[in-house]
Amino acid sequence: MSDPELPGAESTPRAETTPDERNLALLAHLGVLAGYLVAVGHILVPLLVWLMKRDESEFVAEHALESLNFQISMTLWIGISVLLSFVLIGLPMLVVFGLINLVCVVLATMKASKGEHYRYPLTIRLVS
Repeated sequence: MSDPELPGAESTPRAETTPDERNLALLAHLGVLAGYLVAVGHILVPLLVWLMKRDESEFVAEHALESLNFQISMTLWIGISVLLSFVLIGLPMLVVFGLINLVCVVLATMKASKGEHYRYPLTIRLVS
């Protein structure tokens, strides 16, 4: 199987997504901002979207699962940074991971709104 992103690779046409699917994918990404209001909201929102739509829409399930794995990974990376802040190296890491989280969520949201797929960097894929 070849990667459609590579020049000259076979490209299979992707099925059109509905506005509802794109909106739910947006919710899976932007819903992580609930983490600012509820302690584990950044994990609960994509988890709930994935659990509700995983059998109905491959597009929504892929985006919700990607968002869920990224938020779990960011929680781990930020936790490690907090531990390392006792030796001062963790303080800049907290800032960097916070910025990476924000920028990647915005990028993923933009891709989802266009009906495209997005893979987060620095992601440990624990849930599949």
